[in-house]
Amino acid sequence: MTPDWITTPGLTGYREAEAWMEARAEAIRAGEAPECIWLVEHPPLYTAGTSARPQDLTDPDRFEVFQTRRGGQYTYHGPGQRVIYVMLDVAARGRDVRKFVQDLEHWVIATLGEFNVRGEIREGRVGVWVPRPEKPPLPDGTPREDKIAAIGIRLRKWVSFHGISINVEPDLTHFDGIVPCGITDHGVTSLVDLGLPVTMDDLDTALRRSFGTVFGV
Repeated sequence: MTPDWITTPGLTGYREAEAWMEARAEAIRAGEAPECIWLVEHPPLYTAGTSARPQDLTDPDRFEVFQTRRGGQYTYHGPGQRVIYVMLDVAARGRDVRKFVQDLEHWVIATLGEFNVRGEIREGRVGVWVPRPEKPPLPDGTPREDKIAAIGIRLRKWVSFHGISINVEPDLTHFDGIVPCGITDHGVTSLVDLGLPVTMDDLDTALRRSFGTVFGV
C-alpha cells in the first residue's frame, strides 16, 4: 500500500483540517480513496485531546483552543512545526493499535536519525524525546530531556486520522501557555533549537524516505 502524499503550503485552519481528514478517512474505509499522508502547518493554536485536564491550560486567552477527539492531552501547533496527518488503514495493517502507535514513534525516530538526532520513547510518556545532557539535571538528579515530537491519533472504523507533530523551528515560547501533554518536569525543543539548520523541506524528504523502512512501502 503506497499512500498519497499531500503537502499544503501556507497555514491551514484547524477545523478545516479536521473536516478534510474525516472525509478522507471515510473515503478510505469505503474503498473510494487511497491512504494518505498530509503535511501541513497551522497558525498558532492549542488543541485539547480526550485526556486534557483544564488546569493544564495555563494561559487560555493566548491562542484559540480547539477541543478535539484525538487521544492525548493539550498540545500546541503553529508555524515552524510540521504536522503529519496519517490517514492509514489500520485494519489492513493487522488491527494492532499499540503496534501502530509504536510504528509512528519509530517513524519519527528514524526520521530524526537522518539528522543525527537520537530520539527516544519513554514508558508512560507519549511522543518522542531528546536527551539533553548539556543541561543541568532535575532537582532529583533525573537527566534532562526535551520533547521534540507529539503523537495523538483517532481511529474510526479502523482508519486513522490526526497524527504527529515535529518541531522544526516553532516559537518555543508558545508552548508556555499549556502543560504540553501533561508533562511538567521536562521541556520542549526543536531541530533548530538543537543547533541543526534543518528546513521544513529537509524534514519532509526525510519523512518520505524513512516511511518505507517502518511501514514497508
